Amino acid sequence: MRIQKTFERLKTEGRCALIPFITAGDPDAELTLPLMRALVAGGADIIELGVPFSDPMADGPTIQRACERALKAGMSLRGVLDIVKSFRAEFADTPVVLMGYANPVEAYGSAFAQDAKTAGVDGVLIVDYPPEECGEFTKMMRAAGMDPIFLLAPTSSEERCREVAASGSGYIYYVSLKGVTGAGHLDFDEVGRRIPEIRQIVGMPVGVGFGIRDAASAARIAAVAEAVVIGSRIIEEIENSPRAEAPGRVTAFLRTIRTAIDTVRERK
Repeated sequence: MRIQKTFERLKTEGRCALIPFITAGDPDAELTLPLMRALVAGGADIIELGVPFSDPMADGPTIQRACERALKAGMSLRGVLDIVKSFRAEFADTPVVLMGYANPVEAYGSAFAQDAKTAGVDGVLIVDYPPEECGEFTKMMRAAGMDPIFLLAPTSSEERCREVAASGSGYIYYVSLKGVTGAGHLDFDEVGRRIPEIRQIVGMPVGVGFGIRDAASAARIAAVAEAVVIGSRIIEEIENSPRAEAPGRVTAFLRTIRTAIDTVRERK
């Protein structure tokens, strides 16, 4: 499985995974594949591709705007899978994780798991699927050879960590603060305390997201976690760039994050 192999390779190299997020179809379907190429060029190890939804409750205003633009441009879950298929034809090794909400998946129907696998999806993170309520979905993902990925929060109990460990695979996405994506005020000391506790319980890599906006914050997270997840700041780069320049600017920005997290690991 590509996600597992990626983390195994990075562990051998003593490096932290860089997992950027963009919303599929933002600003339009035609630019999404060039943006995914730009993420790889910038040093992405795994790509989280957002499935646009009309009510992205866990996301801040930046990703909400991205969802609105994508939906207005006609993006659908089927369209997302078509983009992944095109990406996979060019990039055989970079894992792709779909991140979104239950409604589009349930509307797609029972063919979703097989269609996602056929397209080249490696994992699925459904924000509003708690592990205790999605046993059948988890079974379908695993049967199709994909990783069901779950969220943990600063308030997650030891019992919830164990539930996620039993249901999930690939990696754990730790929401580093209370609030929505793109929020600030990261408590790095708290993250540094919680990650080892969570890792010991779940027994799989832990990626940290929400609130990481620059090289300095990414480096501090890379010092304690197996992966750094960054999304809202990349989407800001896309929406503030002329369309033709967006991929190049995304690559340039992401390279600053890649350099920062590699540098801090080299010092350990």
